Amino acid sequence: MKTKRAIPLVDLKAQYLDIREELLEVWDQTLHRMHLFLGPQVQQFEQAFARYLGVPHVLGVGSGTEALDLALQALGVGPGDEVITTPFTFFATVEAILHVGARPVFVDIDPETYAMDPAAVEAAITPRTRALLPVHLFGHPAPMHRLIPLARRHNLLILEDAAQAHGARIHLDGAWKPVGSLGDAAAFSFYYTKNLGAFGEGGAVATPRDDVAERLRLLRVHGQTDKYTHALIGTNSRLDELQAAVLNLKLPRLDLWNERRRTLAARYTEALRDLDVITPVEAPWAHHVYHLYVIRVPAAHRDALREHLMARGIGVGIHYPVPAHLQPALQDLGYGKGTFPVCEQIAREVLTLPMHPFLTDEEVDVVTETIRAYFTGATG
Repeated sequence: MKTKRAIPLVDLKAQYLDIREELLEVWDQTLHRMHLFLGPQVQQFEQAFARYLGVPHVLGVGSGTEALDLALQALGVGPGDEVITTPFTFFATVEAILHVGARPVFVDIDPETYAMDPAAVEAAITPRTRALLPVHLFGHPAPMHRLIPLARRHNLLILEDAAQAHGARIHLDGAWKPVGSLGDAAAFSFYYTKNLGAFGEGGAVATPRDDVAERLRLLRVHGQTDKYTHALIGTNSRLDELQAAVLNLKLPRLDLWNERRRTLAARYTEALRDLDVITPVEAPWAHHVYHLYVIRVPAAHRDALREHLMARGIGVGIHYPVPAHLQPALQDLGYGKGTFPVCEQIAREVLTLPMHPFLTDEEVDVVTETIRAYFTGATG
């Protein structure tokens, strides 16, 4: 099957065109004002995103990685502490733990949601454990309804990695609650491919805690209390005005765009249900926002199917081919191949299909028909 045009994994230009006229106007206003960091656009976004999440504090920072790093610092996590997290995540999750001098402790993952397994988390707790760092992966929430009581029993902090889950929700205590509002703090990335993305880099930390917010306000500007007076050793990590302007235009569209992702995901899942692939699940307690639509293919077929799709102009990805515990940079942690069998098997099987809110039904059909052609041996 030949596609009439390439189908990219993510179509950023289509999203830009959707907000172009409004964006150029607000960027022009911002550039005339020349208040480019922590100005009115950032303040507007911080307040709007805080309302959206239902938390008192959101602080914009330079990137999602810095959001994780600064949140850990603000929570007081540091040398001698252990932080339990998942090996099936983007490397930044683990980098942040190491940046503050703590030790990442990995646990295996649930074979359906790909989030860290709460039973494995409990088994990994030691007297040195200070925090849990669950990842809301691919747009599906981690099982916070089990992790929160676990953290409370053991007096542990929770930092949510919500970089891939803007707008995702979880049913907790009789209500649907946004991810990013459930722990001591949450880190968001606004990398341009995210459900809520800037046109460059950006991040934010959300927190219900006044003390954490106050510390973050200092940490993101060199620990500065006033000009040339520094109460803490901080860094330079500020969300800039141009990126905040993008986010202010996109935030009101987020839920609509997420619903479109959910509709596209349902179309994928229905079309693929009789093939030798495993499609994403949505737990009954979760509202999935499909940052990525990730299928699993028998390992013997994964790379061949990837090549089959790419040869026909269909963008695909692998998230993630090498789990964190097997990364060369982390060999000193002492984990080896076979330590986390569920994670390692899934890493050999995952394949990411095109997903963005401007994908058409017809393009989804082309992708699924091309996958069907591979498995039936048809030529295309």
